[in-house]
Amino acid sequence: MSNAEKPRRRPSPDPVAVLRGHRAAVSDTCFHPTLPLLFSGAADGELRVWDTASHRTVSSIWAHGGAAGVYSIAAGAGLGNMIVSQGRDGLCKGWVIEEAGLSRRPIFTISTSTYHFCKLSLVKVPCSAHGIQSGLSCSNSDTEPHRVLTGENAGSRDANPAGATQEYEQGSSSDGQNILAIAGQESSEIELWDIKSSRKIMCLPQRCSANVTVHPTKQRGLCMAVQAFIPCESGGYINILSSYEDGSTLWWDVRKPGSPLSSVKYHSESALSIAIDGLCTGGISGGADSKIAMFTLDHQKGTFSLRNEIEIERSGITGIAIRPDNKITATAGWDHRIRVYNYSKGNALAVLKYHSATCNAVAFSHDCKLMASCSADTTVALWELYPPKTPSKVDIATEEVEK
Repeated sequence: MSNAEKPRRRPSPDPVAVLRGHRAAVSDTCFHPTLPLLFSGAADGELRVWDTASHRTVSSIWAHGGAAGVYSIAAGAGLGNMIVSQGRDGLCKGWVIEEAGLSRRPIFTISTSTYHFCKLSLVKVPCSAHGIQSGLSCSNSDTEPHRVLTGENAGSRDANPAGATQEYEQGSSSDGQNILAIAGQESSEIELWDIKSSRKIMCLPQRCSANVTVHPTKQRGLCMAVQAFIPCESGGYINILSSYEDGSTLWWDVRKPGSPLSSVKYHSESALSIAIDGLCTGGISGGADSKIAMFTLDHQKGTFSLRNEIEIERSGITGIAIRPDNKITATAGWDHRIRVYNYSKGNALAVLKYHSATCNAVAFSHDCKLMASCSADTTVALWELYPPKTPSKVDIATEEVEK
């Protein structure tokens, strides 16, 4: 077959906008849950806010010292008009979005004394506003408070949540809005912090209950990625997925802080990134090897199940995101590429080749219409990929009738 007769691959799509303004590598990016705003943090400590409609900078502040830089940023519906930044200076800070942009001073500063490469995680819940629109259900999400056992009462591996006498009650909803999870001061451990009080709530594994000779995480090396979530089946208790330097991933329930529920090793080298889907029933992980693992979580048994294993041409996945509607997922790679996959089937949909240096993170907007990628090339790219279909008048009328 001649070259002219060979079927041509569809060319890689271009970004709809490229946001320029950072003067250093962009480490992380995230969307505001309700406003048309995008946040990005760079290695020189700058935190920027962008208008996703005009593609212009709304505000810029120096959030962390230049030597430390902004390593991670997070926004969520439970935080309202506040975002959290994490620097490699051992600090996490909260910033309020004002009319003139970000507040010049943080409204809180948490001194975690952690210096590592693991990005913080806010607590994810399956019953977000988007989940309700998608027909997802969670039996007690609006009434059951989420609970985190404190160090004094969480020593038993078989702690009974109903019988705990000193539970840490966080508000009256299970959205986990005031909790963040990070790799600990001891870098193989995970810590949960209360944002409001700037207080460390607990450490996983809990040191008093972990056998020194058989430590669940120390032999696994550094904690490289963490994702906190509240599955419907947990009765409001926080669960955590953590990935490690040796390629393993652990699943924790705060009711059993001494040891993980389950552990798997999907990667032959360091597991660098992990994301959980909108239902909190599965996720995807990437690492320093040339493999992407898609898995499901069996909440009844507390076990992982590998459902798809994808081999990639070039190794190194530093960031992963799953779109809120669970339709597609994207990875950020060392090879300057963003790879897009069908989340349910695992088949490749696109390889985006705009960036000219390592891609550090990828994020989806909560309405699923935009995706953002950031890179060491100092840019943030905005993409429109497989946007969700706008419901027709007939669909809306049908939904009203079903209600």
